[in-house]
This record gives sequence, C-alpha cells and structure tokens, in this order.
Amino acid sequence: MRRLPEVSEREPDDALLRRWQAGDANAAERLVKRYFAVVFRFFRSKLPAEAEDMTQKTFAACLESASRWRGEGSFRPYLLGIARKQLFASLRRRGRTEKVFDPLAASVHGAIDPGIISPSVGVAAREHDRLLLEALRRIPIDFQITVELFYWEDLSLEEIAGVLEVAVGTVKSRLGRARVMLREQLEALAADPQTAETTMTNLQHWAGALRDALDRPE
Repeated sequence: MRRLPEVSEREPDDALLRRWQAGDANAAERLVKRYFAVVFRFFRSKLPAEAEDMTQKTFAACLESASRWRGEGSFRPYLLGIARKQLFASLRRRGRTEKVFDPLAASVHGAIDPGIISPSVGVAAREHDRLLLEALRRIPIDFQITVELFYWEDLSLEEIAGVLEVAVGTVKSRLGRARVMLREQLEALAADPQTAETTMTNLQHWAGALRDALDRPE
C-alpha cells in the first residue's frame, strides 16, 4: 500500500480534507482537532446533551460531501453550514418543531444544563452568561445562529450569508432583528432592568465571555 505523505501542521484545510478522503487518518485527526471546538460550541449552545454526537455527525457529513467543496473561501463557514443542516435534521427528527420546519420561527428554548457554565467563572459573570445563553435560545434558531456567527466566530457578512444560504442584505436585516428580539428576551429574563441593559450594551463582551464559557470542559 502506498504510504501517504506526512501532514504538516500548516497544511491547508482543503489539502487535509482531500487526504482524509484518500484514507489518511492522520489528516482526519488534524482537521477534526483544528475545528472540533468550533462545531462543538455550535451544538452545545443549542443541544448540550447531544453536542458531542452531533459534532461527530457533522464531521462525518463533511467527509461524505467533501467533493462539493472546492477550496473556495474559508473551510470554517462551510463546516458550520453543514452543522446547521445537521441541527435542522435533528430538530425535525425529534419533533421539536412544527410539521413544516421554519428556522425563522422555531427555537430550542429549554432548561439550561448547569454544567455549561463553569463554576470557575465568577458569580456575576456566570449570571450574565446564563442570561445571554437563555435569551439566545429563546429567539428563533436562525436568528440565534446569525448572532453566534457574528459575535462568536467573527465571520464576515458574506460568510454568514453562505452558512445561512441567504443574501448579504438578508444577513444585515436578521442581525438587526435578532438584536431587537434579544433585548426583549433579556428584559423579560433579567432579575432587574439594569442587568438586562448592561448585558445588551456590552453584547460584544458578554458574547465573547459566553463563548469562552462554552469552550471550557464540563
């Protein structure tokens, strides 16, 4: 059997994906390691109990559809687009949505797993983290995803449009609407108006703090 070349740490994503397609386990391990946290975080904020399983399914689907990605643009938005489709498929199977699935109406609102927010985080920070996470989960799923892609993943509007499969103008509109809905939910959930206002005013900061909290081991 032909020996596959050693994979460099700086190997481009598309090269790693092609090597994985060819059966190179080393390339698969490196690519998964490179993006595991991104995909796991995506699911942990929505389906925490199934996050690991859904992450594995996303990478499996990525390998199955590898021939469709021609290395144009960044691999991360492409992978997150697959994760989004896996999420929708899971929600349909679990009957958490109506017969006609509408990501602009359906949410994943439910009890938050306390293990998501690490006890090592300060009390005040944990309160903001929990508040923001619950508010995010109460807005329609595609609006939640839009906010997360913008604030957590630092994707450009064009990249977010690719993940959501919409026009750039639609992304701008959804971001605006998502912020309005998020503010409404924060005001409804917060113990006092000041906490809601602080969370919303410093959304960039608290979104980053929540992302870090979701990245910590359970």
